[in-house]
Amino acid sequence: MGGPGDPPEGTPEGAPGGGEDEYRSVVFDESFVRAARLQEFSAQERMADHAPAVRRRPPLRRGLSRQALVLVLLIAIAFGTAIYMGVRHPYQTPTASEPVEPLRMTVIPLAPEGKVPGTADPVYLYEHSPAAQFKTGAEGVPLPASRRTAHFSDSQVVSALTTAKDYIVRSALDPEVLTGGEVRAVRVLLDPDQLDQFDQSFSRPTADGRHAPTGWLVRFDPSRAELADRRVRVQGTLQAAEADSSTLEVTADHTFVYALRPAGAGDEAAVSLFTVRRELHFRFDRDDLRLHQAQLVVSYVQAGPLSCAEDSTNHLRPLLAGQTAKEGGPAGTDPYATGSATALCGSLATSAQPKV
Repeated sequence: MGGPGDPPEGTPEGAPGGGEDEYRSVVFDESFVRAARLQEFSAQERMADHAPAVRRRPPLRRGLSRQALVLVLLIAIAFGTAIYMGVRHPYQTPTASEPVEPLRMTVIPLAPEGKVPGTADPVYLYEHSPAAQFKTGAEGVPLPASRRTAHFSDSQVVSALTTAKDYIVRSALDPEVLTGGEVRAVRVLLDPDQLDQFDQSFSRPTADGRHAPTGWLVRFDPSRAELADRRVRVQGTLQAAEADSSTLEVTADHTFVYALRPAGAGDEAAVSLFTVRRELHFRFDRDDLRLHQAQLVVSYVQAGPLSCAEDSTNHLRPLLAGQTAKEGGPAGTDPYATGSATALCGSLATSAQPKV
């Protein structure tokens, strides 16, 4: 006798044995039935005249899947984090920058107390002077170890120090600049707001503390002196500090020693040393850091041997070997010392001269 699921006459011949239906592997679960777009009418509904056998079901409303909800949530969190970091970022660009100050400069000539010592060998002079242990050229302007500040990164501090060093090298070590030649190499490192003052200093030099070429750079009167040795001796320091949230400041304090001889005198002429002590104060906003330029706001220079009777505004007119000053200053000033001179003209201390 057949089972409850078998036909009354039994399983037809040739059909699969064991009472298994060939469509039994197809499962119509409840979700499949609910998703069907067509639905058969009931027998009572089909009794109506001309009623179709099936009807179309309205589409099911589906909400966002769990994966979509998670994706939307992650996007919202990322967007909120980006906004927060933009508001709280310590290196954000300020909306307005401070006006650039004009350069304030002081050039103090130092007169020798006697004759300027000299010899034909510049190396001998260096070895018997306070500059014996100084470095040569740009090696004497090393960059210090730098650290980030509250509002400026390591790279920004390094950029400020590097720009200050470049200005020092170009304005006090470049032979073209030292001999009264091209000054463009120095000019391109300045903030654009200082270029008018720089240009006026060279076109109409004035001893007003604002427009002296010797406040911007070191240059000798080419009709009086020339370099006997291009390897200038240098020693000094660079220091960077944050002035405020939008400004970095760099202070440079260096002593330069030049070997000079009379212009056109030839290699056999006596050579003397000339010393320049420069204290420069640089200021940098974020545009300056990005464009590799600087605001030079203070230039304090002591230079000698010079005569106080000579005008040192446009060029430095050094006293050379065997020469004496027409008049001196009120007190001996040593440019190798750490103190700063206060007089507008001083005397070059004997200890600052080479022993010949």
